Amino acid sequence: YQLEDESAHLDEMPLMMSEEGFENDESDYHTLPRARIERRKSGLEWFVCGGWKFLCSSCCDWLINICHRKKELKARTVWLGCPEKSEEKHPRNSIKNQKYNVFTFIPGVLYEQFKFFLNLYFLVVSCSQFVPALKIGYLYTYWAPLGFVLAVTITREAIDEFRRFQRDKEVNSQLYSKLTVRGKVQVKSSDIQVGDLIIVEKNQRIPSDMVFLRTSEKAGSCFIRTDQLDGETDWKLKVAVSCTQRLPALGDLFSIRAYVYAQKPQLDIHSFEGTFTREDSDPPIHESLSIENTLWASTIVASGTVIGVVIYTGKETRSVMNTSNPKNKIGLLDLELNQLTKALFLALVVLSVVMVTLQGFAGPWYRNLFRFLLLFSYIIPISLRVNLDMGKAAYGWMIMKDENIPGTVVRTSTIPEELGRLVYLLTDKTGTLTQNEMTFRRLHLGTVSYGADTMDEIQTHVLSSYAQVHPQTGGNNPSSTPPRRAQSSTPKVRKSVSSRVHEAVKAIALCHNVTPVYESQAGVTGETESAEADQDFSDENRTYQASSPDEVALVRWTESVGLTLVSRDLTSMQLKTPGGQVLTYCILQVFPFTSESKRMGVIVRDESTAEITFYMKGADVAMSSIVQYNDWLEEECGNMAREGLRTLVVAKKALTEEQYQDFESRYSQAKLSIHDRVLKVAAVVESLERELELLCLTGVEDQLQADVRPTLEMLRNAGIKIWMLTGDKLETATCIAKSSHLVSRTQDIHIFRPVTSRGEAHLELNAFRRKHDCALVISGDSLEVCLKYYEHELVELACQCPAVVCCRCSPTQKAHIVTLLRQHTGRRTCAIGDGGNDVSMIQAADCGIGIEGKEGKQASLAADFSITQFRHVGRLLMVHGRNSYKRSAALGQFVMHRGLIISTMQAVFSSVFYFASVPLYQGFLMVGYATIYTMFPVFSLVLDQDVKPEMAILYPELYKDLTKGRSLSFKTFLIWVLISIYQGGILMFGALVLFEAEFVHVVAISFTALVLTELLMVALTIRTWHWLMVVAEFLSLGCYVASLAFLNEYFGIGRVSFGAFLDVAFITTVPFLWKVSAITVVSCLPLYVLKYLKRKLSPPSYSKLSS
Repeated sequence: YQLEDESAHLDEMPLMMSEEGFENDESDYHTLPRARIERRKSGLEWFVCGGWKFLCSSCCDWLINICHRKKELKARTVWLGCPEKSEEKHPRNSIKNQKYNVFTFIPGVLYEQFKFFLNLYFLVVSCSQFVPALKIGYLYTYWAPLGFVLAVTITREAIDEFRRFQRDKEVNSQLYSKLTVRGKVQVKSSDIQVGDLIIVEKNQRIPSDMVFLRTSEKAGSCFIRTDQLDGETDWKLKVAVSCTQRLPALGDLFSIRAYVYAQKPQLDIHSFEGTFTREDSDPPIHESLSIENTLWASTIVASGTVIGVVIYTGKETRSVMNTSNPKNKIGLLDLELNQLTKALFLALVVLSVVMVTLQGFAGPWYRNLFRFLLLFSYIIPISLRVNLDMGKAAYGWMIMKDENIPGTVVRTSTIPEELGRLVYLLTDKTGTLTQNEMTFRRLHLGTVSYGADTMDEIQTHVLSSYAQVHPQTGGNNPSSTPPRRAQSSTPKVRKSVSSRVHEAVKAIALCHNVTPVYESQAGVTGETESAEADQDFSDENRTYQASSPDEVALVRWTESVGLTLVSRDLTSMQLKTPGGQVLTYCILQVFPFTSESKRMGVIVRDESTAEITFYMKGADVAMSSIVQYNDWLEEECGNMAREGLRTLVVAKKALTEEQYQDFESRYSQAKLSIHDRVLKVAAVVESLERELELLCLTGVEDQLQADVRPTLEMLRNAGIKIWMLTGDKLETATCIAKSSHLVSRTQDIHIFRPVTSRGEAHLELNAFRRKHDCALVISGDSLEVCLKYYEHELVELACQCPAVVCCRCSPTQKAHIVTLLRQHTGRRTCAIGDGGNDVSMIQAADCGIGIEGKEGKQASLAADFSITQFRHVGRLLMVHGRNSYKRSAALGQFVMHRGLIISTMQAVFSSVFYFASVPLYQGFLMVGYATIYTMFPVFSLVLDQDVKPEMAILYPELYKDLTKGRSLSFKTFLIWVLISIYQGGILMFGALVLFEAEFVHVVAISFTALVLTELLMVALTIRTWHWLMVVAEFLSLGCYVASLAFLNEYFGIGRVSFGAFLDVAFITTVPFLWKVSAITVVSCLPLYVLKYLKRKLSPPSYSKLSS
């Protein structure tokens, strides 16, 4: 126990300090401290291990900050319709997703290129050729490849940038109606200012953050769709400021003097504080504004026309503040190759120094040193970048052309290899794993349960109960029951079931927050009240609106069994019975759903019988203590949850007029109290919530996307850990995690209790540490607290879980979790989502995948890869990810081998010739060697595959090997280096030994053998042949033979030309042919033998499958 006490004691100490720090910047999500591991290095070690980078970047940031100081965000007073009255300048209301502008484009792209050691090195080498003393060959041998690489990159970036520019322009030039003293004026979205009065029509995007002043709807409220902001597809109800809604006409907005006071712009999309003040009335009217009076930018008006006053524009809108700046993504493979090029550079320097030392530092040795550096510069191949970039383009093309995953788009062509290295997959829930379409599946009454196939029985029960009641003018007159009781006992049982079904259906039809909306069919606008009443009964054009899709599913279901909701306003609602009769209910009170109470209630009065009933529905956790004792509720809830259904418990309580009056007086008193209003109101409502009669339990299903289960199963077998980050409620998230098999049936689920302070977080983390192999479910707020104090511990524990579910996550939190995972584990992460709220997460991950879903295209446009269905992820990773990584690794190492071999030959040549810094091959041969003679066969490695796609999908376990990164490591690289040295040495010494007599011809012989060796090596590396590969091999050989005839002057040594050196006669002689063949065989045969032995003795895992 001592340990526990000690830790508790420790926790008490810093709590005070940390709370204070917490107060200061309460408003923002906290920028969390970096992982503690990074702080443990000592000074010098830190500096060498990347400290210098950190220093440079922080200096740059400091300079940038000085250049444009961030303006401090302040609260503001906005006068209605008077933008000119605002005291300070506010940002322009334009959306900008571009990375560069006209001036920064070229410098920016060049910086991104020369940030790589490889490219910088080439730039230096190419520039050195302008110095006459160092000039070795022709300028084009160095500048042509470099120019080509840059041209390709700049063109690609320019095209991307132009597309972004066009997309932004389209959004910024949308037209809106602005209200002025002279009437309506059309303005572009980018010209809207703080204080403007903007009219937004139905289905139009809201251009900037506004306070909602009026609407064309009679109720003074409207619905908006917020899916691009928080990813929830349900509609939100917004209420107009009552003072302006009451004004008789639109133009009166200018005849009053009023202003809105708004808090400073901040990240949180779920809260807002402000006041509305009208000065010219007596006394001045003050109204408090909350989140329900706001219309945030990027949401869409779903009903009616709205008028609002703009309070935040451009960078200060909630939606822009919640998106992070896109950064250039660099693949892991590129970073690894960059490390290898640095190693090669060291080798190059060492080699040159050795050469100069062997010369004995004679003469101008530093000049010779530089010349050697340039001679051996082919160790680091410029063509590496060209080949890899072309390879990436080829993979992108293959992914888009794959028939099995139609509609896939590659938007970032630089990171296809990342798909083969993923360890963490972070996915959104709504719309990604699920279709976000709710269907009613089950009604349980304790003794009977109705499923999808027995819904017709419910329909008959409802019909019969209303048919019996019909003569008594609707309602359940108590006087109508006694005569029926006298009948024989069998109908009595039936009657009880029937009436219970009827009660349950009626409760579901009344207890909700749904509004039926009618689309006018002929588009008649001047409809009278009576016309609207007639319209009520036409079912074709009725749609339901509610803030939760579950509620809509329930009301749709009651309509299907015969009880239809036909109209609703703030005070009454009407139901239509199967017989066509309309029942009117007066709504006395509504208690809305909150995430704390987890239930909603409504008190209604039946107009025909004046009965008052309190209906309530909610989650089983909240309701089980409220309803009367029963023995079945908990068990049945568990059963439904295991089926993946979302459960709601429905209950009711009949109230007498006196009870209700008493309640109402206490309730209204509590609502007016100033201190602890929320607590007092809750206490009054709780006095009602006792001994409710349990009516039924409903189960609603959120349908999963096609093939989600097998896909998740496949990814899990591939060793990928899946995290689900969702903005949804905890119960729903847990439900979906079970039904999609994200959490397997045998696993326990540990639900992390809500924590608010350091001490609670400490205890809860300890409780979690004791659990083994269980999935973690944690809510966004608790996560925030834990990360604030115990970041390292939490991430470490979570990473050991087979699956993690984070619910109630804000967009910024999602991105934050991704960044944390990357920093702590150093593994590759992939984020996948479909709504505007997933954009930051997609951009923060190493590899972002967007799904074109119901929530619009925002995510798929921001992502690196865009797919049409979640199940395509499997093939994208298993097949394309695997191939891209394996191919790029082979290609990169082969290109390095190609440079190394020629440098080895140069070294041997120089050492034989008394260490002269003379090039062995002339400029054109060097360029030709890297391009025309060997380019096609080497590049044809991008068609190679080690396993057939069917195999890769059938055995996802193969993917685990890739994440270890064994295809390209220092080990494999060293093997290639040894091969290169061996081959280069054999080729050169062989040429010198065999051709002592015809020494003049050494160039021709060695070069021919070199080209042949390269072609054979490509053949050795290939695992699966493709017809194009064969074509490439023969094409290159043909090119070489043809060029021998034309390029005879190049086959000389140094710059000395011994006349026409290359007699065609000599090439065609038998000795030439057999000697070249002999050298080639000696350089390649041992490798073939070794490869064969390796396949026999330790075959790779995939060969066991394909044999």
